[in-house]
Amino acid sequence: MDEHQESLFRVVLVEPEIPQNTGNIGRTCVGTNCELHLIQPMSFEITDTNLKRAGLDYWQHLKWFTHKNYQDWFSKVEDPSRVFYFTTKVSKTYYEIKFQKGDWLVFGKETKGLPPEIIHAHPEQAVTIPQPGNVRSLNLATAVAISVYEGYRQISRPQVNL
Repeated sequence: MDEHQESLFRVVLVEPEIPQNTGNIGRTCVGTNCELHLIQPMSFEITDTNLKRAGLDYWQHLKWFTHKNYQDWFSKVEDPSRVFYFTTKVSKTYYEIKFQKGDWLVFGKETKGLPPEIIHAHPEQAVTIPQPGNVRSLNLATAVAISVYEGYRQISRPQVNL
């Protein structure tokens, strides 16, 4: 990412567990000019071979940050109203968000999602990706890509009122 170019979004992974997902998400972030924020603890090291393989040779172009815990990350959020929490535990969909450049898109760990206390603390900003099929949830890397590209679609193409 160009050091002087403003990020499209800031993707936040709370305690990620699978290095291949984080690598794929990093690659998506490079391709969409998004930052990646990783909240510890993580179940792998950034030097993990699987993460690097999934991120291929894009990792050096990624603007990424680690935070020692959720509170450490949240203390850096300039406007808490522009943070969106993705979960399967609510009915409000991400279609209802009017994305803005610089928004924070927060995703939980692969096995459990976001902790209930985070969702309960921000009920108006908790959203889901509709899943009409018979699955508990989407793969984390897939959910991040869907969300980032919907935001990109909204920002890059003005809405037309018919």
